[in-house]
Amino acid sequence: MNLAAPHATVSRHPKGGGRPRLAFVVSHPIQYYVPLYRRLVERGEFDVRVFYTWHGGTEAVLDRGFGKRFAWDIPLTEGYSFEVVANVAREPGTHHFWGLRNPELLARLLEWRPDAVHLTGYAYESHLGALRGLARRGVPVLFRGDSHLLDGRRGWKWQLTKAALRRIYRWPTAFLFVGQANRAYYEALGIPAEKLFHCPHSIEVDRFAEPNEAWEADAASWRRELGLGERERVLLFAGKFEPKKRPVELIHAFLREAPPGWRLLMLGDGPLGADVRALAELHPARVSVLPFQNQSRMPAVYRLGDVFVLPSAFAETWGLAANEALACGRPVLVSDRVGCAADVVRPGCDGQIFRHDDWRHFGECLRAMASSIQSISRTALATSARRFDIAATAAATTAGTRSVLKP
Repeated sequence: MNLAAPHATVSRHPKGGGRPRLAFVVSHPIQYYVPLYRRLVERGEFDVRVFYTWHGGTEAVLDRGFGKRFAWDIPLTEGYSFEVVANVAREPGTHHFWGLRNPELLARLLEWRPDAVHLTGYAYESHLGALRGLARRGVPVLFRGDSHLLDGRRGWKWQLTKAALRRIYRWPTAFLFVGQANRAYYEALGIPAEKLFHCPHSIEVDRFAEPNEAWEADAASWRRELGLGERERVLLFAGKFEPKKRPVELIHAFLREAPPGWRLLMLGDGPLGADVRALAELHPARVSVLPFQNQSRMPAVYRLGDVFVLPSAFAETWGLAANEALACGRPVLVSDRVGCAADVVRPGCDGQIFRHDDWRHFGECLRAMASSIQSISRTALATSARRFDIAATAAATTAGTRSVLKP
């Protein structure tokens, strides 16, 4: 295949020659992103093709966070065009820079002749190379990430990283920021306002919100099987038992701070699973543990709880579980280190935000929610969740893409 010279501009489709072509580069089929591809296909404004750089979602793979191999049990490869680019990494995966090595990626992209490329994440060898190569050839790149500075990055390592990022971030044509914390991150790196486009993280709200009565009945039956009383209140954690999410610290804080009549339900698995289960066994009347549940069961899972909690202390770039809980009509209690906090949680309406380094404040927020929980409208919470429905992301992606395609 003949490729353009390193600094040449690739000739794409002539004006009036059909719909613009929009390519996506992402590691693998992700349950939060696939609905966007389908929605864009339905809108019909672009020809869409996704280029996967790790795997195509057809087989179970190891999830290091959950500590097990599995495949999501919802369809992730239907309704859009995609191809899997060969990955030659010795240790494939998204857990390290060399886990995505796709020597043919740039050539495959250019062969498809996209008018614009939507690229997710730079921190992999092939994605970084593609970003640089596309910029050199004049192909507009819309970069999407969800990094933030909530973790308080400081020191010489951050200064070195910032210097490198300032160079890398010269290459994208536009940046699709997912929320306030992500925008502040780009602004701190000197990205000008005219290159920033709001493109919210989102979920398929209807998949979690409806049919509400059926899901509520399912969850009520499940609660009875678990021995949870009708008047017993449940604080639900559902996710990976890993250090950043602090499941062990959450249990200790709950035991100290929770109001009477509340139980903590821990659902998931991961490297801290043994510690979580050991603590729960010491307090069987107050803490219960359920195993990992696949995607098709999550609408019922969120309805097991009265409040959903996400207590992460670092590296929680967004926390889409909070969006899912709201769509199920459940308020959320999140730490101020969770990326979505400032966008999704409106204290007193959708939930509460507690200071990550203050478990007493966690208790105060939980007690405040406990005292007002009967007055919370679950329908209103589900309506609030629609601010972050996939339709909003599709519209924002379309607007951003149209902007970079202007002559």
